[in-house]
Amino acid sequence: MKQRVLVASNRGPVSYQFGADGAPIIRRGGGGLITGMTPGVAAVAEQAEVIWICAAVTDADRAAARQWGADAEDPADPPATLNAQAIPIVGDVPVRMLDIPRDTFHRAYNNVANSTLWFVHHMLFDTPNQPLFGQQFQRDWESYLAYNQAFADALAEEALAAGAGSEQAPSAGVRALIQDYHLSLAPRLLRERLGEAASNIGVAHFSHTSWAPPDYYRLLPREVGRALLDGMLGADHLGFHAERWANAFLDCCEAILGAEVSRPGPADTVGQVVYRGHLTELGVHPLGVDAPALRARAAADDVQAYVAAINQVARGRKLIVRVDRTELSKNIVRGLAAYRELLATRPEWRGRVLHLAFAYPSRSAIPEYRAYTDQVQQIAQEIVEEFRTPDWNPLILEVRDDYPQSLAACAVADVLLVNPIRDGMNLVAQEGPVLSQRGCALVLSCEAGAAATLGDHALLVNPYDISETAAALHQALTMSDAERQGHSAALAVAAAASPPARWLGGQLASLNR
Repeated sequence: MKQRVLVASNRGPVSYQFGADGAPIIRRGGGGLITGMTPGVAAVAEQAEVIWICAAVTDADRAAARQWGADAEDPADPPATLNAQAIPIVGDVPVRMLDIPRDTFHRAYNNVANSTLWFVHHMLFDTPNQPLFGQQFQRDWESYLAYNQAFADALAEEALAAGAGSEQAPSAGVRALIQDYHLSLAPRLLRERLGEAASNIGVAHFSHTSWAPPDYYRLLPREVGRALLDGMLGADHLGFHAERWANAFLDCCEAILGAEVSRPGPADTVGQVVYRGHLTELGVHPLGVDAPALRARAAADDVQAYVAAINQVARGRKLIVRVDRTELSKNIVRGLAAYRELLATRPEWRGRVLHLAFAYPSRSAIPEYRAYTDQVQQIAQEIVEEFRTPDWNPLILEVRDDYPQSLAACAVADVLLVNPIRDGMNLVAQEGPVLSQRGCALVLSCEAGAAATLGDHALLVNPYDISETAAALHQALTMSDAERQGHSAALAVAAAASPPARWLGGQLASLNR
């Protein structure tokens, strides 16, 4: 009997757009989490029966979910799940989209998950002014609870449909893999819905972000902070990208819940938490890249056309590359300020270096993100105006999402700049060395989770220190070819050590242990 694996995430591996006739057309889903997860899910699907549960995000998603839901009432029509076999990377994994009311989704996703929890986990609040927790937030929190309840209902329904309440061997039981801070309450809610059947179901939750220490986590309203921890402790296994994030979570459980914490835990675990009579293990699962697949994609004609175009624009100059969303935690403004300082204090690089900065729009529904995008564009314009000469443009900023162009830029970079304020992991830091054609030096923030696996061969910097970052850029640019290529090769090996299939398989193994 095949094991049933339920994957739950805010976004799914497919999305919909309206066609010319008004009918929904299926597309691949977007976002870093989906990019990282889909190869792992596809690998698991070769051995298990997988169902992917996600929210309907766009209007076309909602229309498709409603249409399939209505059609399912007629036995002659297809089942209510949206089959994703038209998307090669997903294979034949069925995708179940939840049609959560638009206002509920907006308040849960934008106001709580992205404007509150993301800011806490990345320690981004301008604390003299934000956050403000009043009646509006209480309403938003109710929507976040309702959003998590919708996922818990769907997960319980799919789990029980597999006969999880019957007497069956644990290896043939149901496994639920719940993803990220959007669904922090779902593990506990799922356990409550399953009742006695929960003993045959393994539940894991993975945090793709960093985790705040107790003193900062206490910015949250007391009951909200406790509810989030309690929700996650409904899981049997909690996964994090780096040990420091897992330890911060353990610290919060001790300081805020008064939970019984032991560290290190048995086998490959970082620690254990016993709370409300339930034991939860914590593990570290760094997410790397699928190197063969990534290199194969980079060999495609569209990417190679961009490689030729970039080389033509560079005209033999050294290339400093960054690829990010215009996300506050990515620290793009300070990265640009460091490049400006490099040119100001090391005039020998003027005319000899080109900075390609790809800063793709992100979360434009949130005012702080729109303002940040404007700030990125403003400082980029100032750098160009200050240093440009008739035969040299020091900086090219792209604010449109172009994946093939990003791959091409990583392939030809001499220096890759990744300087987030805090980051759960960071895939770009790993993709760059894997794609590099001639070896690239990596300037990496010590606050990125990737620093734990890549730090030995990267130039680590304090993300707040633009002078240190400028000095690291100079060091990277002056590195000998042999030294740069040696570090780049070692970085590529480290990045490929835990591909998505191994990353997700490790979490399943922890549940099956």
